[in-house]
Formats: sequence, structure tokens, C-alpha cells
Amino acid sequence: MNFMGNSKELYLIYTSMKHVNISYSVNVMLTPQFYTLKKEVLPIRFAYQAKRIAPSIFDGLIEENRQYDYMVWKEGEEWIFLAYDVEMIVSFLKTKGFVQENISKLFFTQQSADLFHKPLLFGKDKVLISLDNTVVMLPKEALDKKDNPSSIFNNTFTPKTGVALKGSYGSIFNLKQVAMFVTLFVLFALIFFIEGQRYDYGSNVEERELQELFNTYPSLQIKYVRDSILTKYKTLDNAERKKRGIVKLLSSMIFKGVVLNSFSMGEKSFKAEFYCSDNKSAAHLNELAKKAKFNVLKVSGSNNINIEGAL
Repeated sequence: MNFMGNSKELYLIYTSMKHVNISYSVNVMLTPQFYTLKKEVLPIRFAYQAKRIAPSIFDGLIEENRQYDYMVWKEGEEWIFLAYDVEMIVSFLKTKGFVQENISKLFFTQQSADLFHKPLLFGKDKVLISLDNTVVMLPKEALDKKDNPSSIFNNTFTPKTGVALKGSYGSIFNLKQVAMFVTLFVLFALIFFIEGQRYDYGSNVEERELQELFNTYPSLQIKYVRDSILTKYKTLDNAERKKRGIVKLLSSMIFKGVVLNSFSMGEKSFKAEFYCSDNKSAAHLNELAKKAKFNVLKVSGSNNINIEGAL
């Protein structure tokens, strides 16, 4: 928890809240109405591993026709998985008067579960309370007579980490995706540079050799012989064009939810491994690869897809 507090005002977000008018940067905390929660004991060590399998954890629990993001963290022996739809959240916030540019970070009540052991009254007759360390919403009447809910909600509820809205929704890609794309583009630029240098060097050498032949044997300049020799260069150019075409096709297969893990290209074939965040992304990538007539292999037990092809 953020025991040092937070300088930005924290708003509790729920469906029946009143309209607001804010002209400065604030943080918002979303009630369980805006996310789906799952707890699992799993034999994994790192959060990035848990985040990769998050879509499968929520299989059947969330709507398939919506795009979800995931937050994961560990508490004791359990991994906490939280799924949320950023687009839906942003749309709701707009209806309540929140300007997207003034929303600094999104937080979730489950992140501050230890602060909800005492019921928090909100709206007209609802409370938030932590039961078995899970924050739930209950009608006030469901509380025991001795329970006296608090109505104090302030910056002390702000967790250490949140979702930067401008990074995850205001722009097309989040920071991690941008870093991956930069790495990918640098890789492609390096491939083009190396292949271009090799092709340029080979063309110059062969052109000199061809000119020497013409000087030594003038008869070789007869048109039909010259055309036959130039066919060799056309074949080389076609091969290089095909490589560039494949790289362009693979680049078009990278979209939100899909990351290129590895890529290799030899003289006769290529291989690319893609990570897909969910089944929907994997299915779309599979469709694009088959349309390009590439060989597709889905990695068992994950959404990863390997794409191979001949040059």
C-alpha cells in the first residue's frame, strides 16, 4: 500500500455516482462493477508469466467479444488475476464528466483490500467490504447491526501501482508494446541494411566481371547473349524482393495483443514466433498467416503461434 499517500485526489467510481466537473488531474478507483477477479495457486514465480496465462484463467468468465487488459500480483501463495475493459471504463467515465486528459491513473478496490475490512458506505445504500480478503459490494442492510460503516474515502486508499490511462488507451499502444515495436523496426532496418549492402556489393562485382567479359570478347555483346546473362541479375533481384515482401507481410501481422518474440531468415526459409495475449488475437493472426499462405503452428498450452515459410 502507499502509506506515504498520494498528491492527486482519488475518486471512487461506481455506476450510480453523480456527475462531476473536474479541470485538473485526478486518480480514480474502480469498484468491482468494473472488473472481474480470480484467485489461483499456481506453480509460477514471476508476474510476467502469470500475465501471459491470464486470458486462459478467465476463459468462460468474461465476454469474448470485448477487449480485456489484465493486472496480476501475488498475495501469499495466491496469484490475484484482475480483468478489465479499458474502453468500457473510459466510455463510462466520460458520461460522468471525467475528461480523459485529466485522468492520471486507474486503480481497483481489490488492490486496497486490507483497507476495506471496515465497511465503506457509498451511494445511497451500498457498502464495500473485504470478505476473505476480497472486496465485494453489499447492500447496507446486509451488515450486522453492530457494524457502523465509514463514509471516509480519500487518498490514503491509493495503491502503489495503477494503470496509466494515456499509455493504455489514450494512445494506441502501451509503453511495453512501443518498446517492442521499436526493437522490431530496428531489427527490420538492420536486415534491410545488411541485405542491401550484400546485394549492392554482389551487383557491383558481377557488373565489373560482365564488363571485363565484354572487353575481352566483344561478340558477347550480341543482344540475345547479353539478355541471357542479365537474367541472372533479375533472379537475384526477385529473391531480394521476395524477402522484403515477407518482412512487410509479417509487419502487418503485428497489432494490439500480438508481439513478435523472435524472427529468423535464411537463404531458403524464414521462421517467426508471435506471442498473442488472448484467443481472439491468436485466431486473427492465424487467419492472416493462412491468407498469406504461410505454414502456421500453434504452440500447445499457450496462445503463441509459430509461422514458417519458404523463400
